[in-house]
Amino acid sequence: MNVRRRRISGIAVTAATALGLGTLSACSSDSSAAGNTDKFDVVASFYPMEYLAEQIGGDHVNVTTLTEPGQEPHDLELSAKQTARMGEADAVLYLKSLQPAVDEAIAQSDVKTKIDAATLTKLEDHGDVEHDHGGEEHADEHAEEEHSEGGEHALDPHVWLDPVKYAEIAQGVAKAFEKADPDHAADYRKNAEALAKKLGDLDTAYKDGLKNTATKVFFTNHAAFGYLAERYGLAQEAINGLDPESEPSPARIKELQQEAKADGVTTVFYETLVSDKTAKTLAKDAGLKTDVLDPLEGITDKSKGEDYVGVMQSNLKALETALGAK
Repeated sequence: MNVRRRRISGIAVTAATALGLGTLSACSSDSSAAGNTDKFDVVASFYPMEYLAEQIGGDHVNVTTLTEPGQEPHDLELSAKQTARMGEADAVLYLKSLQPAVDEAIAQSDVKTKIDAATLTKLEDHGDVEHDHGGEEHADEHAEEEHSEGGEHALDPHVWLDPVKYAEIAQGVAKAFEKADPDHAADYRKNAEALAKKLGDLDTAYKDGLKNTATKVFFTNHAAFGYLAERYGLAQEAINGLDPESEPSPARIKELQQEAKADGVTTVFYETLVSDKTAKTLAKDAGLKTDVLDPLEGITDKSKGEDYVGVMQSNLKALETALGAK
């Protein structure tokens, strides 16, 4: 293992402060003057990858993230400093197709261990989920749009919102850490087992909480919850596509208003990192409530939970309320 001697960047310290992450803040306080000589240095592309690296790596890793708290990850552009830092790392952990700028930088980087979470589980095409009632033209249009954004075959990258698939990724990350840093392999395995239990408990909570509901349909701002919906027998209807910034057509809005009546939908969900304007307009026009369903692309002080598990538990409560869990 070749852990470089260097100081943690300001971004990492900011992230640690904002997220309250014990491991990272401990690293920064230990190394503010001397730099890291005994840490496995991991660069994570955005929060769900950062969380895995910290949970599995524990005290043996120094984790920095390319996406700052509060930054929308889909739109990330890397600075020269971030690209350079990636090249100095022992490992980089990312999810191919979510952030084209990251994919490009990693492809050109000589970092020894490149861990692509998309290869550690099966990604699926949820690209036309929100157009189930909108005809083939809509679906084709959307698939083309996703392909142009770097999504190969319009595969849905939001896989971390399914605790089961996220656990599969965690297992693969642990194996990659063990191989790259064999001195601490036993601890990585132990930490991965602890994380698997947390994610297993979360999966059980979702199964039990959403087993018996008045409706199975929920409206979201963008189509981030396809895996979660599929896992727990729900139907996601998104105002926008997989791209959170796209604008829905008037026909799509009208369609959703009609569906809300037909399927007993009570709530339009929006998220913390993207404008809630369209969701609130639809809710007002259709006489629906609004609430937050967080796609966990980043943690901020507005997040309803301090970490992945906390926010997922908050999401479950919001879904139980909106779907009329019994």
